[in-house]
Amino acid sequence: MSTQGEPGDRGSGGPEPARELSDPGALKALGHPLRQQILRSLHRDGPATATTLAAALGENTGATSYHLRQLAEHGFVEDIPERARGRVRWWRARRQDIRFLPRSTMTEDARAALDQLTELNAAEDDQALARFQQRREEMGPWGDALLFSRSALRLAPHELLAFWEEYMALVLRYRGDDAEGHAVDPPPQDARRILVRFLAFPDVD
Repeated sequence: MSTQGEPGDRGSGGPEPARELSDPGALKALGHPLRQQILRSLHRDGPATATTLAAALGENTGATSYHLRQLAEHGFVEDIPERARGRVRWWRARRQDIRFLPRSTMTEDARAALDQLTELNAAEDDQALARFQQRREEMGPWGDALLFSRSALRLAPHELLAFWEEYMALVLRYRGDDAEGHAVDPPPQDARRILVRFLAFPDVD
């Protein structure tokens, strides 16, 4: 089992229950570069319109509007009716803990879509690290905030899953949620958004 996406930042409301994703259409909807950019922007900066997203991402409004509708169709974003002004719709990312079923249990189409999404996310993580490396000299104390560890463990499959579940519990605890997954306190004034990634896979050498 794997997880993806950004369950949300403290202060943005409580997350929905974990969502298991195996539908090829939903996986393909996530595995699009511009849609990933839209989701990151909504998670990072909060609600936006197709127009404001287009300006932020260097796209045209028609493209962002279309991709927002595709994301909404598969439940990744939703509009905010109370903020609508005429034909202008505001959108927000749905705060979800997205889980993937074991790859071996998926259909061929779903496996292909998941593989494409995994490759896209890995490339985006590499790009994010490169941007940090380029700017860390101007970031003061935050320039030292690169925590890096490489380890090798000898585990059975059920132990690896237990390790992952403990990791996810730690993420939720430091995200500031209560036992039911609801945000409790706003982040400290000197906090900033931190990208945290977990990767584990068998050594095949």
